[in-house]
Amino acid sequence: MQVHQIVDPADERLVDYRDLTDVALRRVLEPAGGLYIAESAKVIARAVAAGHRPRSVLLQEKWLPEIADVLSGLDVPVFVVPSDVAEALTGYAVHRGALAAMHRPVLRAVADVLDGARTVVILDDIVDHTNVGAAFRSAAALGADAVLISPRCADPLYRRSVRVSMGTVFQVPWTRLPEWREAGGILSGLGFHLAALALDEGAVSLEDFAASRPERVAVLLGAEGDGLTRRALAAADTIVTIPMAGGVDSLNVAAAGAVALWALREQHP
Repeated sequence: MQVHQIVDPADERLVDYRDLTDVALRRVLEPAGGLYIAESAKVIARAVAAGHRPRSVLLQEKWLPEIADVLSGLDVPVFVVPSDVAEALTGYAVHRGALAAMHRPVLRAVADVLDGARTVVILDDIVDHTNVGAAFRSAAALGADAVLISPRCADPLYRRSVRVSMGTVFQVPWTRLPEWREAGGILSGLGFHLAALALDEGAVSLEDFAASRPERVAVLLGAEGDGLTRRALAAADTIVTIPMAGGVDSLNVAAAGAVALWALREQHP
């Protein structure tokens, strides 16, 4: 760990952290630059434990001992700045201890991620980063073996997604699917039964579906409002619905995923 005291927010060594509230800039910086931003010592620790490599860390002096434990044995530059410099640099008050510019790992093949998996979640074109993070947290908490995301789904490694997930995006194996015209065949070939959570007159209730769950199940979740895309529904083997009361016709996507995973959990003696 290399510690550098910096007081100038214009210092070029801090370029990875500049204007993090600028969405357009981030879209250029993170995917094209092969980086993502991890926020808080806990999240950075989970990323490092998952094998992700930090390019640098930005923090205030008081957080240095905590991050030193996380980076033990790693040759990583640590930029220590005053709080006003951190805020001027990033565009918001950095109050979660530390930020790390992390090298983005290469996405794994779908078959590799699904090797040995029995219950997985598919996020279809969910563009809200908060919902993506919450869906990962539900998947981790309720025992999903993996998460797959569609080509247009929001990035799980976006700072807000990582934060809302409480770092579980590093815990649950995940990767991106190709377009549905190819993805459906891949999943079917791997023996997965695609269960789409959607409102449909011919839908099977979640309770009935869970009572005779297939050996390998992929739960398809769509964006709030629009729901699953037409191609995702066409690829599904079964349309499943969660019975509702009180005049409510749907749940937040992460809540719906949690209910489905709870119902589909496998009981072990």
